[in-house]
Parts: sequence; C-alpha cells; structure tokens
Amino acid sequence: VSTSHLQLAAFALGTVGWILCTVSMGIVEWRVWHVDNTTIISSGIAWVGIWKVCFISYLHVSPGYEEQFCHKLSGYDSFIPHEIYAAQGLLLIAMCMGLLGLSATVFALRNVYMGITHKTLITRFFLVGGFFYILAGLCVLIPVSWNFYSVTHNQSIAFPPSYYMPSSPAAQEAGAAIPIGIVAVILLLLSGTFSLSYRFPVTANTITK
Repeated sequence: VSTSHLQLAAFALGTVGWILCTVSMGIVEWRVWHVDNTTIISSGIAWVGIWKVCFISYLHVSPGYEEQFCHKLSGYDSFIPHEIYAAQGLLLIAMCMGLLGLSATVFALRNVYMGITHKTLITRFFLVGGFFYILAGLCVLIPVSWNFYSVTHNQSIAFPPSYYMPSSPAAQEAGAAIPIGIVAVILLLLSGTFSLSYRFPVTANTITK
C-alpha cells in the first residue's frame, strides 16, 4: 500500500479529468461569437459548441422576456468545419478511454489494498490504466488545440440561412469549454504518468505469479 500513493493520486486526478472532459463535451461555449447584427441575435453574442449553436433572442416572446434558440449540429451537416467534426469524435473516444483507465486503476488499487500480492496482474493493470489516461488526454488535446487555433484566427463557419447565424463574426473568443478541456488534458496526462510509474515492491515474502 505504501508504494501506491502516486497511483491513488492518479485515480483521483483521472476521475476529475474525466469529469471535466465530459463537461467540456456537453457545454455549448466552445467558441463565443460577437455579431454586429442584433435583429435576431438580440444580445449580440452567439455560442458555437460541438453539438449545437445557441443565441439569445427577444423575437416571438413577450416584451421584456428572452428566449434561447439552439440549432443542433449533425454529423451529416456539410458546413461543419473539420475541427468540430474532430471534437465530436475524439471527445467521445476520450470519454470511453478515460472510463477504461479508471476501471483498470480501480481494479489494481483493489488488489493492492486487499493485500493480493499478484505482481504481474497489479502492474499490468496500472500500466493499462496509465495508457488509457494518456490516450484520453491526447484525444482531448487535439480538438481543444484545434478549436483554440480557429478562435485566435477568427475563422468563419458557413451556417445555412435557417440558423440565423452570420458566416463570420465581428470577433470571437474562446468559451469556457476550452480552458476546461485544457485542465482535463493536464489532469489526464498526470494521471497516466503516475500510473505508469508504479513499481511492485520486491520483498522476501513477495509471491509472484
């Protein structure tokens, strides 16, 4: 047990990283667009996520009230840029890989804390968990970096007319999903490093199988 403190920390960090990965995938604030025409987009701000596009409008509601309109982004939409396609697929993979990493780490820690001295089994599951953590971190890093690049270069998206979105914003900035994703990457990579660093203690009473 005394040799697995880093692996216990890996499980804790990996759990938080996996949760943040899931949160970043679900929220819409990936790219915040500032638009000049406020006829439809009343607040002048629209949020572009990887699954939907949303904005606040005062149309079709009583005066003094506002309503959020959202349009879902389908994998079949040809106007969606490559970085959003990549984010949709890679974040789903990251969520699955993170869950596998957590499962492998839990199994290895269970054996450690129950005193099951099965050297090969414990070591292999920590290594497998570390591999999945790192893979999950890389799967989050790619879409987060790619979308951040698109934001900093103010790249446009050719939305169809039914979305009531301009093809180019007056300006845009990174939404909350990107820093959340960056933190998730850091935690997942740290978890993977800690898990891979496990070394089974060698003692006279160690039973190896």
